[in-house]
Amino acid sequence: MEWKNIYRGLVMGATDVVPGISGGTIAVLLGIYDQLIEALNGIFSKEWKKHLSFLIPLGIGMVTAIFLLASVIEWLFEHHPQQTQFFFLGLILGVLPYLFHKANAKTDFTAKHYVYLIIGFIVVSIMAFFNPTEGQVIENMTPATYLLLFVSGFIGSSAMIIPGISGSFMLLLLGVYTTVISAISNLYFDIIIVTGLGIAIGFIVMSKIIAYFLKNHYTSTYAVIIGLVIGAVVVVYPGFSDGTIGLIISVITFGLGLFTAYILGRVEYK
Repeated sequence: MEWKNIYRGLVMGATDVVPGISGGTIAVLLGIYDQLIEALNGIFSKEWKKHLSFLIPLGIGMVTAIFLLASVIEWLFEHHPQQTQFFFLGLILGVLPYLFHKANAKTDFTAKHYVYLIIGFIVVSIMAFFNPTEGQVIENMTPATYLLLFVSGFIGSSAMIIPGISGSFMLLLLGVYTTVISAISNLYFDIIIVTGLGIAIGFIVMSKIIAYFLKNHYTSTYAVIIGLVIGAVVVVYPGFSDGTIGLIISVITFGLGLFTAYILGRVEYK
């Protein structure tokens, strides 16, 4: 077992509950994105034991973070949304140098790769023009509701594994984010299990698609990923609305986000 993945999972899980932040982005920062895709893609292969030894501690960390931090993240976004978003904005921008390094952009990027980058940027930045509401907690559970939660989990995890696209943001767009967060906070296991099943299947399906592109179009795939992450900056940027003190604190949290990305990158890319 790669027990170091527990801490990596904690970091990924903490960001996965934040609308606008992608766990895939953090996986790149942690230097495990290619390995994560390979492991998810190889669960049903002959080397399934090796892949599970990578995924199990990662999953333990993610689930632990989601259950422990869902309420904390919810509180931060309710009471200090601007400062919290600036922290994650710094974290996203801090990922970019590692992405360019991973893509060997200095030597391998050509004009077409910058076109792919721009396309990725446009795809995600368009989401900034959506104004999803968190919606009400769904209390009347019917077969149709469970199907919605399953499909939402599938779509959310498919997005979650792509750097720059937030699974939580997709849950917001689908109107189930509040229901899922409430279920996690209050341990409504029926909702957790149904949504979790959709998430698990979404991870496996999307990993196969991404694995194909990484194997056959590595540089182009990373060009798109870089564009997606830059586009996430547009989605997460909250503007300034909290006065001078709020601005100062936002600058500090932004710097803290950059520093966190730097430290994590130094640890993983040393």
